[in-house]
Amino acid sequence: MFDVLGNDLSSLPYLRNGKTRSINWENRKGEKGKGGMAASDLGIGRKGSPCIPSIKTGETATLAEIEGPAVIQHIWITVTDRISNRNCFILRDLVLRIYWDEEEEPSVESPLGDFFCCGFGASYPVNSMPISVNPTRGFNSYFPMPFRKKARITVENQCDEDLPAFFYQIDYCLQDKLPDNIGYFHSQWKRQRLTQKGEDYILVDGIIGKGHYVGTYLALTTLERYWYGEGEMKFYIDGDKEFPTICGTGTEDYFGGAWSFATQENGKTVENTYCTPFLGYPYYSNRDTLIHHDFHNDDQMPQRSFYRWHIMDPILFEEDLKVTIQQIGVYHGGLFERQDDVASVAYWYQSEPHQTFKKLPERKERWPR
Repeated sequence: MFDVLGNDLSSLPYLRNGKTRSINWENRKGEKGKGGMAASDLGIGRKGSPCIPSIKTGETATLAEIEGPAVIQHIWITVTDRISNRNCFILRDLVLRIYWDEEEEPSVESPLGDFFCCGFGASYPVNSMPISVNPTRGFNSYFPMPFRKKARITVENQCDEDLPAFFYQIDYCLQDKLPDNIGYFHSQWKRQRLTQKGEDYILVDGIIGKGHYVGTYLALTTLERYWYGEGEMKFYIDGDKEFPTICGTGTEDYFGGAWSFATQENGKTVENTYCTPFLGYPYYSNRDTLIHHDFHNDDQMPQRSFYRWHIMDPILFEEDLKVTIQQIGVYHGGLFERQDDVASVAYWYQSEPHQTFKKLPERKERWPR
């Protein structure tokens, strides 16, 4: 019996079927009665192996291989930023991948930070329902991820230096059976370092099959002056060609804000950041403390992060889906086509098999400007 999805407070009193398990570096297979067995200077079972000591440059570490049927319920990860070479962006140099059943191509592929709504190689608080980032660099995902046969989760270190002290924990529930209509979780990172005038930025394309779109993360570096957020979000559903079935009214509207996120403070127009369960604008580099390396930041382009979770309003598709956003701004009272630096993560569930993702850009092409 399958009864672990759709968790909410009203379901807590009900007794459930399943077997709760957890994987970390001490118990790499999630075995019953095998947690915390490693020895330290304090003795056996006293914090003997809490993390991967090192992920070498170019190495791919397997965080988990789980035999199903099961549902991954929670993923927690943290990494250090204490490496000697500052000429890197660790959260964009580490690549998270998840493979379902026996597939050779990943269903999830993203720089680690961006998957958790932290773009630009920086970390900052995110307080939402499926994704939470807590001080300091505590990355959490609560997306339920069911699978029938097998799950494999890896992290590749594409930084040019070994990464010390990679901590993680993956919590899941073994099931006797999953229903036939269960979709598999997917997520894909993309970037266009310079958008083209009059051409919509494509967050995701080529989704084939039945499923539902559940989330968007946008990491926007504005390269031009003036208001940037008039671009409309578009969902091309089940054969839409020239025009989409769903088209929004503006960027800040799609992310649940309004009127440029702006208030007046001491005679100046100020954008306001926010985090809510389903919509957020957690980071604006010109407003928050800059979290970067030992570079001069006085010439840095403004960076902004946004998320929207379609949990209460999933976008359903039967055959295919394409998602885009326009790059339109306002200056001197009129609209204009912009060119900006846009990165994104799309999140959705679908039936397998899925279309193979395009090759992830080389690490320095992922770095923020």
